[in-house]
Amino acid sequence: MKFAIALFSPPHAPSSRRALRFAEAVLAGGHEINRLFFYQDGVYNAADSIVTPQNELDLPAQWRAFVERHELDAVVCIAAALRRGVLDAQEAQRYGRAAVAVTPPWELSGLGQLHEAAQQADRLVCFGGA
Repeated sequence: MKFAIALFSPPHAPSSRRALRFAEAVLAGGHEINRLFFYQDGVYNAADSIVTPQNELDLPAQWRAFVERHELDAVVCIAAALRRGVLDAQEAQRYGRAAVAVTPPWELSGLGQLHEAAQQADRLVCFGGA
């Protein structure tokens, strides 16, 4: 079965950890993830600039390791990222900002990527949001 997974929650929200555990279980079960899509406050899970206290779970680092280990398509909504100052090198240059918070394997792209993923997947599973 093919899954598309959308995450709307920041790293400190329980739903972000549940989303990661679900994604791990999907692959462990022999299924496929055709795309991970980070939207709204979920874009913070892709930010290199997040510093997690030593006594807390570093979810952004765990998401990065998971995506890299499994070579997954991981898309960060560009509009949500720009609104929150979570920029890749191209967008930082475009807007004259010094800080780059998103680096590969993450890719900034539009909401159409979520729509496409949902069309290609057997299931779209969303975590978090209002």
